[in-house]
Amino acid sequence: MKTKELFELLEAHKDKSLIFEYAPNMIVRANYHITEVKHTSVDSVDCGAASDAWNETIIQLWESPSEIGKTKFMTTLKALGILKKVASIKPYDLEAEVKFEYGNSQFHTAQLFVNDFEISDQKLIMKLAVEKTDCKAKTECGVVEEVKEMVLNGEPCCSPEGNCC
Repeated sequence: MKTKELFELLEAHKDKSLIFEYAPNMIVRANYHITEVKHTSVDSVDCGAASDAWNETIIQLWESPSEIGKTKFMTTLKALGILKKVASIKPYDLEAEVKFEYGNSQFHTAQLFVNDFEISDQKLIMKLAVEKTDCKAKTECGVVEEVKEMVLNGEPCCSPEGNCC
Protein backbone atom coordinates (compact mmCIF):
# COMPACT_ATOMS: atom_id res chain seq x y z
CA MET A 1 0.00 0.00 0.00
CA LYS A 2 1.28 3.44 -0.89
CA THR A 3 1.41 6.19 1.73
CA LYS A 4 -1.21 8.14 -0.24
CA GLU A 5 -3.58 5.13 -0.18
CA LEU A 6 -3.18 4.81 3.59
CA PHE A 7 -4.11 8.47 4.10
CA GLU A 8 -7.13 8.08 1.79
CA LEU A 9 -8.29 4.99 3.69
CA LEU A 10 -7.94 6.70 7.07
CA GLU A 11 -9.77 9.81 5.76
CA ALA A 12 -12.65 7.68 4.47
CA HIS A 13 -13.09 5.92 7.83
CA LYS A 14 -12.36 8.62 10.43
CA ASP A 15 -14.96 7.27 12.86
CA LYS A 16 -13.51 3.76 13.20
CA SER A 17 -11.14 2.08 15.62
CA LEU A 18 -7.76 1.38 14.00
CA ILE A 19 -6.68 -2.20 14.58
CA PHE A 20 -3.55 -3.95 13.32
CA GLU A 21 -3.44 -7.70 12.71
CA TYR A 22 0.29 -8.56 12.63
CA ALA A 23 -0.21 -12.30 12.05
CA PRO A 24 -3.39 -14.31 11.38
CA ASN A 25 -5.77 -13.71 14.30
CA MET A 26 -3.06 -11.86 16.30
CA ILE A 27 -3.71 -8.17 16.92
CA VAL A 28 -1.64 -5.34 18.33
CA ARG A 29 -3.21 -4.62 21.71
CA ALA A 30 -5.28 -1.49 22.36
CA ASN A 31 -2.45 0.07 24.37
CA TYR A 32 -0.43 0.78 21.22
CA HIS A 33 1.02 4.16 20.32
CA ILE A 34 2.48 5.47 17.07
CA THR A 35 5.96 6.25 18.36
CA GLU A 36 7.91 7.10 15.23
CA VAL A 37 7.48 7.71 11.51
CA LYS A 38 10.52 7.03 9.37
CA HIS A 39 10.92 8.47 5.88
CA THR A 40 13.52 6.11 4.50
CA SER A 41 15.38 6.10 1.21
CA VAL A 42 16.74 2.78 0.07
CA ASP A 43 19.66 2.79 -2.35
CA SER A 44 20.62 -0.77 -3.19
CA VAL A 45 22.71 -2.99 -5.43
CA ASP A 46 21.50 -6.56 -5.92
CA CYS A 47 23.59 -9.69 -6.45
CA GLY A 48 23.33 -9.22 -10.23
CA ALA A 49 25.03 -5.79 -9.92
CA ALA A 50 21.83 -3.85 -10.74
CA SER A 51 21.21 -0.77 -8.65
CA ASP A 52 17.81 0.37 -7.51
CA ALA A 53 16.39 3.09 -5.28
CA TRP A 54 13.04 3.72 -3.63
CA ASN A 55 11.45 5.40 -0.63
CA GLU A 56 9.46 3.85 2.20
CA THR A 57 7.29 5.24 4.98
CA ILE A 58 7.73 3.17 8.14
CA ILE A 59 5.28 3.74 10.99
CA GLN A 60 6.39 2.29 14.32
CA LEU A 61 3.81 0.80 16.69
CA TRP A 62 4.63 0.26 20.38
CA GLU A 63 2.53 -1.20 23.19
CA SER A 64 2.77 0.87 26.36
CA PRO A 65 3.40 -1.33 29.42
CA SER A 66 1.66 1.23 31.63
CA GLU A 67 -1.61 0.83 29.67
CA ILE A 68 -1.85 -2.97 29.46
CA GLY A 69 -5.53 -3.09 30.51
CA LYS A 70 -6.64 -0.56 27.91
CA THR A 71 -9.52 -1.82 25.75
CA LYS A 72 -10.35 1.17 23.54
CA PHE A 73 -8.28 1.29 20.36
CA MET A 74 -6.89 4.43 18.76
CA THR A 75 -9.29 5.93 16.25
CA THR A 76 -8.36 6.44 12.62
CA LEU A 77 -8.97 10.17 13.22
CA LYS A 78 -6.33 10.28 15.96
CA ALA A 79 -3.84 8.30 13.82
CA LEU A 80 -4.48 10.66 10.93
CA GLY A 81 -3.83 13.62 13.23
CA ILE A 82 -0.48 12.16 14.28
CA LEU A 83 0.52 11.42 10.69
CA LYS A 84 -0.51 14.90 9.52
CA LYS A 85 1.56 16.48 12.30
CA VAL A 86 4.55 14.49 11.03
CA ALA A 87 3.82 15.81 7.51
CA SER A 88 4.01 19.39 8.80
CA ILE A 89 7.56 18.68 10.02
CA LYS A 90 8.82 16.31 7.31
CA PRO A 91 6.80 15.86 4.11
CA TYR A 92 5.91 12.36 2.93
CA ASP A 93 6.68 10.79 -0.40
CA LEU A 94 3.05 9.85 -1.05
CA GLU A 95 4.13 7.21 -3.58
CA ALA A 96 6.35 5.47 -1.01
CA GLU A 97 5.35 2.01 0.15
CA VAL A 98 4.07 2.13 3.73
CA LYS A 99 5.20 -0.42 6.31
CA PHE A 100 4.46 -0.84 9.99
CA GLU A 101 7.26 -1.73 12.39
CA TYR A 102 6.09 -3.82 15.32
CA GLY A 103 7.19 -6.49 17.74
CA ASN A 104 6.24 -7.89 21.13
CA SER A 105 7.48 -10.65 23.45
CA GLN A 106 5.88 -13.35 21.25
CA PHE A 107 6.66 -11.80 17.85
CA HIS A 108 10.05 -10.63 16.58
CA THR A 109 10.29 -6.97 15.64
CA ALA A 110 9.71 -6.66 11.93
CA GLN A 111 8.73 -4.21 9.24
CA LEU A 112 5.39 -5.48 7.99
CA PHE A 113 3.70 -4.52 4.76
CA VAL A 114 -0.05 -3.99 4.39
CA ASN A 115 -1.34 -7.18 2.84
CA ASP A 116 -5.01 -6.20 3.00
CA PHE A 117 -7.55 -4.36 5.13
CA GLU A 118 -11.02 -5.12 6.40
CA ILE A 119 -13.83 -2.82 7.45
CA SER A 120 -15.94 -4.48 10.09
CA ASP A 121 -18.56 -2.80 12.31
CA GLN A 122 -16.75 0.20 13.78
CA LYS A 123 -13.27 -1.16 12.99
CA LEU A 124 -10.68 -0.64 10.29
CA ILE A 125 -8.45 -3.69 10.51
CA MET A 126 -5.08 -3.40 8.79
CA LYS A 127 -3.87 -6.90 7.89
CA LEU A 128 -0.10 -6.88 7.99
CA ALA A 129 2.31 -9.52 6.72
CA VAL A 130 6.00 -10.32 6.73
CA GLU A 131 7.74 -9.85 3.41
CA LYS A 132 9.95 -12.76 2.43
CA THR A 133 13.42 -12.07 1.11
CA ASP A 134 13.98 -12.80 -2.56
CA CYS A 135 16.71 -12.70 -5.18
CA LYS A 136 16.00 -9.89 -7.65
CA ALA A 137 18.62 -11.15 -10.12
CA LYS A 138 17.54 -14.76 -10.57
CA THR A 139 18.29 -14.81 -14.29
CA GLU A 140 21.72 -13.18 -13.93
CA CYS A 141 22.65 -15.45 -11.02
CA GLY A 142 21.35 -18.64 -12.60
CA VAL A 143 18.75 -19.21 -9.90
CA VAL A 144 16.11 -21.61 -11.12
CA GLU A 145 12.70 -21.42 -9.52
CA GLU A 146 11.67 -24.82 -8.25
CA VAL A 147 8.56 -26.01 -10.05
CA LYS A 148 6.52 -28.68 -8.35
CA GLU A 149 5.31 -31.37 -10.70
CA MET A 150 1.59 -32.00 -10.48
CA VAL A 151 0.19 -35.48 -10.76
CA LEU A 152 -3.21 -36.22 -12.28
CA ASN A 153 -4.62 -39.72 -12.53
CA GLY A 154 -1.26 -41.17 -11.53
CA GLU A 155 0.63 -39.44 -14.37
CA PRO A 156 2.80 -36.30 -14.17
CA CYS A 157 1.20 -33.22 -15.69
CA CYS A 158 2.91 -30.90 -18.13
CA SER A 159 5.69 -33.31 -18.98
CA PRO A 160 6.27 -35.08 -22.29
CA GLU A 161 4.70 -38.20 -20.80
CA GLY A 162 1.78 -36.35 -19.24
CA ASN A 163 -1.69 -36.21 -20.70
CA CYS A 164 -3.09 -33.04 -19.17
CA CYS A 165 -1.41 -30.22 -21.14
